[in-house]
Amino acid sequence: SSCLFTLPVRGSEGLYMVNGPPSFTESTAFQRDSGKNCKAVAFSKDGSLFAWCNGEKVNIVNVTNAELLCSFDLPKAVCLEFSPKNNVLATWQAYTTAKDGTAGVPNLQLHDVKTGKCLKSFIQKKMQNWCPCWADDESICARNVNNEVHFFENNNFNTITNKLHLQKVNDFVLSPGAQPTKVAVYVPGSKGAPSFVRLYQYPNFNGPQSALANKSFFKADKVTMLWNKKATAVLVIASTEVDKTGASYYGEQTLHYIATNGESAVVQLPKNGPIYDVVWNPNSVEFCAVYGFMPAKATVFNLKCDPVFDFGTGPRNAAYYSPHGHILVLAGFGNLRGQMEVWDVKNYKLISKPVASDSTYFAWCPDGEHIVTATCAPRLRVSNGYKIWHYTGSLLHSYEVPSNEEMWQVFWQPFLDGVFPAKAVKYQAVPSELPSAEPKPAQAYRPPALRNKPLTSSKLHEDEPPQNMKPPGSSDKPLSKTALKNQRKHEAKKAAKQEAKADANQEPAQSSASQNAPRSTVPAVTSGDPEVDKKIKNLKKKLKAIEQLKEQAAAGKQLEKNQLEKIQKETALLQELEDLELGL
Repeated sequence: SSCLFTLPVRGSEGLYMVNGPPSFTESTAFQRDSGKNCKAVAFSKDGSLFAWCNGEKVNIVNVTNAELLCSFDLPKAVCLEFSPKNNVLATWQAYTTAKDGTAGVPNLQLHDVKTGKCLKSFIQKKMQNWCPCWADDESICARNVNNEVHFFENNNFNTITNKLHLQKVNDFVLSPGAQPTKVAVYVPGSKGAPSFVRLYQYPNFNGPQSALANKSFFKADKVTMLWNKKATAVLVIASTEVDKTGASYYGEQTLHYIATNGESAVVQLPKNGPIYDVVWNPNSVEFCAVYGFMPAKATVFNLKCDPVFDFGTGPRNAAYYSPHGHILVLAGFGNLRGQMEVWDVKNYKLISKPVASDSTYFAWCPDGEHIVTATCAPRLRVSNGYKIWHYTGSLLHSYEVPSNEEMWQVFWQPFLDGVFPAKAVKYQAVPSELPSAEPKPAQAYRPPALRNKPLTSSKLHEDEPPQNMKPPGSSDKPLSKTALKNQRKHEAKKAAKQEAKADANQEPAQSSASQNAPRSTVPAVTSGDPEVDKKIKNLKKKLKAIEQLKEQAAAGKQLEKNQLEKIQKETALLQELEDLELGL
């Protein structure tokens, strides 16, 4: 089967295109640009055009036949972006003032892709948010100028048709999809006034009454605003630079929900700590948050901000929905070891758990089947390369650059929605030529005092298991508060019953697993003979004390002679307990 799409790879080996699955060969259509100076690359939104700058020129090619469409003399360009319908290519280079301190030349250029002529240039000092934002149909285009948002219509950049002027607009995001375009704006608080995010519908900007929705909050030094695909709601992650309580160097984050119908809410996250990631499901009716001190929690919420499914805790700090929204990957990258959990969203079942160690990048292929993970410089300078996976866990292709080279970027060619039809979710790993990528398990650190002693498993924490927050057989209608309370009570009772059952027929060695559960709530299993029960209770107490001593030893504590003697009695005590429990 012929390859449908490509992945550009940019690095010290130059810029080249790799054919996607199944071939993974270098594309012969695109001539490799071997210069070591390729600063930026960009695809058009539909994936039909590709632009790159190589330190001399900015070139645009037609992706299917690699025909050069136009070329601009812009040796210093470091950022490129196409408008949504391929009419304009925006380029940016660092702003410089003249030696005598007079203003520099405009450094943001908008080029007509068809004619190659420059439509307009602006002075744009900051690299952050350098690119103007277009509505998907290009009917309007907006940029933030001196804390107000300027709007242009139909790519006529000589006339500002509208201005959104609030005390200080720090950031704005246009809604995706069809008209009418909505605008989310963020205004930071000052002198005791709160920060706020406001939603408007273009072009109704007159006075606070014209806003669709408004949410203010005191704790915000910066915010991230995320529109859902249907443009009905925005999620706002508000962060402070510093956590006043000193609990976290990430600062403090809160998550807010704002809908275009005026509703808003704070999303209640049941575990304290940073918010690592928040993503909308492409279906626009639920979102996933990854949050809390490690091991982090991950929860899917509906539009009422009620939890729908809780993934428990684990080593993760990122979440990625597949383009069609039926698979969710939870992953632990950066300072975590690259574990990925691939979930079937409809049934909330785990599909696979591949591991991509040292990854600095993850992306779903537009086909909803494949994934690329990569290790890129400058984030990591060693063993740069990329891997292509099938979501069922199979590693299909792996490339590592030679040891003296670096890889800076790799990504999929984009496609418009609907090009790839959604397919049924598979659980069986697809066949692969490559052996599965199982990293060598790293040995846990053991203090010198314990190194020649037998291993006792001491986990710092037990991970919470995943749980469905929707009552079985319920429709998607949210529960009332009382129903929820009763459901939780019922679940707690059920858990206690199971725990009691487990305790009754438990192998003595496993007693540490349920140690975390408060013992008082568990109904005791009795033998019917109060004397025997008393003995059993005492034995369990002694064994618990031994367990604690072993944990202290594992943590490196020097034990007294009598404490070591206690530990040696463990086997005998376990035997005695077992005999009593079996009624021998």
